[in-house]
Amino acid sequence: MTIADYVERYPVKSALALETARLALIDSLGCGFEALSYPACTKLLGPVVPGTVVPNGARVPGTPFVLDPERATLNIGALVRWLDFNDAFYGATVIHPSDTFSGILAVADWLSRTRVAQRRPPLTVRDVLESAVKTYEIMGGLALENGFTAAGLDHTILVKIATTPVVTKLLGGTHEEIVNALSQAWVDGHALATFRRKPNTGPRKSWAAGDAASRGVRLALMAVTGEIGCPSALTAKTWGFYHVLFKDKPFRFQRPLGAYVMENVLFKIPYPTAFHGQSGVEAAIRLHPLVKDRLDDIKRVEVRCHNSTMVILDKTGPLHNPADRDHCMQYMMAVGMIFGTMTAEHYEDHIAADPRIDRLRARMHLAESKQYEREYHDPARRTNANSIQVFFRDGTKTPLSEVLYPLGHRRRRKEGIPALMKKF
Repeated sequence: MTIADYVERYPVKSALALETARLALIDSLGCGFEALSYPACTKLLGPVVPGTVVPNGARVPGTPFVLDPERATLNIGALVRWLDFNDAFYGATVIHPSDTFSGILAVADWLSRTRVAQRRPPLTVRDVLESAVKTYEIMGGLALENGFTAAGLDHTILVKIATTPVVTKLLGGTHEEIVNALSQAWVDGHALATFRRKPNTGPRKSWAAGDAASRGVRLALMAVTGEIGCPSALTAKTWGFYHVLFKDKPFRFQRPLGAYVMENVLFKIPYPTAFHGQSGVEAAIRLHPLVKDRLDDIKRVEVRCHNSTMVILDKTGPLHNPADRDHCMQYMMAVGMIFGTMTAEHYEDHIAADPRIDRLRARMHLAESKQYEREYHDPARRTNANSIQVFFRDGTKTPLSEVLYPLGHRRRRKEGIPALMKKF
């Protein structure tokens, strides 16, 4: 089944997927409302030209803005992603599938208000949830076996790729229009991953998903007006996506497209950290009572993790801004051990100035666990494990604190859902 076939014809029947989509929508809106407290985020919101009025425009939740669907997508996407607190899914590429709610909500709201003005029925929440199941599945299906980040591309390429066909379908697009829009998305300019890595780490990583989704909305709007596509966008010799960016390797899929990704999505509960850091912060906080009064006596801290954590979160040296800090395992674990908690505020400059954090970071050593790496890639387990142990100067040590499954993992849904509802 092609992506276009899946978007057009797949019936979403999984009760688990639809219920999880409902939770994901609640979580995404909560992330957005929390982000409204951060001026660095809110300065990006609103129309391109102040005072612009859009008839029947899309609302940006928590704000007075009424915008065209493309600009509303960027606004909503920045809010949902700003605190790095929305959901995640991982494979060869790590993604945040709820980034696609930005395009779904903006287009669904604009379409519904336009329809009501024309005395036609609006879209329903069921339409929104089914659309989310499909964007999640497209993103995750591509991310499981294909290393977009390894090719130098930011993972938000998949936000664009998933948003484009699903929004085209919401707009009433035909099969041909869905294919045309998706092909245009593949040949579109794609963001480089450099703004998530030092020395270029910065706030772009918090609005990049909204930017990508908004581009998907734009391409969908063009397609339904008759814009043609690029038939061999992926496979063309010399100039196609596969040749230019994937060394002539076609995409691989672990499983047929269905509802797997939504059913197995990972919520970030209760810490606003990169998902690979969730279990690490939980493990570090467990040691807080044992180390909080002995911080100066710590000789070394040994951390075990899987390879993706090493690649993405192992940072030494100066950290220059909140975006830099929220992707540093040493920083997050140090905060957990020192304060016994982890909130978005802990990434701000006034907390980072606490000298205890950098002293503790300097004593940490991260090492890859082959067992964690195997179980991370095992489709039947999908662990995201970290462990931490503290060694003191007098020769004593703490017990090993190990967390295999973060609270937001499917295997911990029973205890995770009540915590998710109390997240904000």
